[in-house]
Amino acid sequence: MKPEITTLANGIRVASCRMPHVETVSLGLWVGVGARHEDEHEHGLSHLLEHMAFKGTASRSARRIAEEIEEVGGDLNASTGLDSTAYYARVLKGDDNVALSLLADILLNSSFSEDELEKEREVILQELAGAKDDPEDIAYELLQETAFPGQAVGRPILGTPKSVRSITAADLKGFLARKYAPQAMVFSAAGAIDHDAWVRHVEALFGGLTPRKDGGESRAHYVGGISASAKSFEQAHLLIGFPSPSILDDDYMTAQVFSGVLGGGMSSRLFQEVREKRGLCYAIYSSLWGLRDTGMLAVHAATGARMVDELAGVVAGELAALAAEGPGAGELHRAKAQLKAGLLMALESSSVRAEQMARHILAHDRIISPAELTRRVEHVTPERVQHLARTLLEQRPTLALVGSGRKAKEQAENAAAAIAKTIMRV
Repeated sequence: MKPEITTLANGIRVASCRMPHVETVSLGLWVGVGARHEDEHEHGLSHLLEHMAFKGTASRSARRIAEEIEEVGGDLNASTGLDSTAYYARVLKGDDNVALSLLADILLNSSFSEDELEKEREVILQELAGAKDDPEDIAYELLQETAFPGQAVGRPILGTPKSVRSITAADLKGFLARKYAPQAMVFSAAGAIDHDAWVRHVEALFGGLTPRKDGGESRAHYVGGISASAKSFEQAHLLIGFPSPSILDDDYMTAQVFSGVLGGGMSSRLFQEVREKRGLCYAIYSSLWGLRDTGMLAVHAATGARMVDELAGVVAGELAALAAEGPGAGELHRAKAQLKAGLLMALESSSVRAEQMARHILAHDRIISPAELTRRVEHVTPERVQHLARTLLEQRPTLALVGSGRKAKEQAENAAAAIAKTIMRV
């Protein structure tokens, strides 16, 4: 059925989509506030706040919160991103009021006790330690920091041990009061949901919030460059990134198709050339993410340390070929088919549908229909893909290398030189 949206008097947007024959409902609150909205001294606060929301309220302990959602067979969770934070649940039909009441309590009445804060700090410190043991996590962190140095967009979402230890309960309360404005909130639900009842319940619990202005966010500024970690692992993880269109850009869908052609599946250029023909790595892929003001396309592969230079040269060669010749008809068709299938198959999940509606509203102030998304994919032409490839190669790339130990910096510089040499031929 067609999604419905209602805007409350205080600016909160409430969206729903009834899915016939579904016996569950996925619902949640998406707030347009994330790690990029933190000041430098607040680094990691959004993520810590998301954790602390579940650690007790004026009327419920952390254990009681967990028990109440599980008493109705549901689950309750949250996640933090660069530009948003989500608190969401999935329950059986008819229990959406239970889930929303719990969300209201943890967001409006969290106690932020010092004992719980101290315990949760330790949990996050262990999470940070785990990330430092993962070469892929290290590589992506380096990529982000090098692409956007000295900016909140370039800082790791989890924070650092020092920043996490410095955040106080007063900091959490202040950030929540200052940033979680009703006009930045979207309540979204999909599945066995009645829109009018959903709106009434959201209004009853959150309609009393007062609209307020916030300082907004500073525009991201891409820089790029080379970074390397001296830690040794069994494989060298190479990441090559380029600035790409934002989610508001007309060419964002072009970038998604481009990413598919380059490294989106087993028939993609990189998989065929790097793995099938040359045997340089087990897996290689490209990925794309976008915010309202920037984006990044990245290629990731893990290989033996002695093959990093060759791998970098091959990646650059495929980028250069797309810039010089554009994609072939067959590979463009396959990339479009994969993208459309991925978009439509995901919407069969009530959780994905609820999240997508919320993210569309936060970014575009409306819900983009599956039919419109499909049309946008179809409108991508070989010429648009070729033009995007040329535009990417005009930018300074970002390169991150992890796993080669003391040789990593030299290898990263050599790989960057190989990329630059190949790109200059375009």
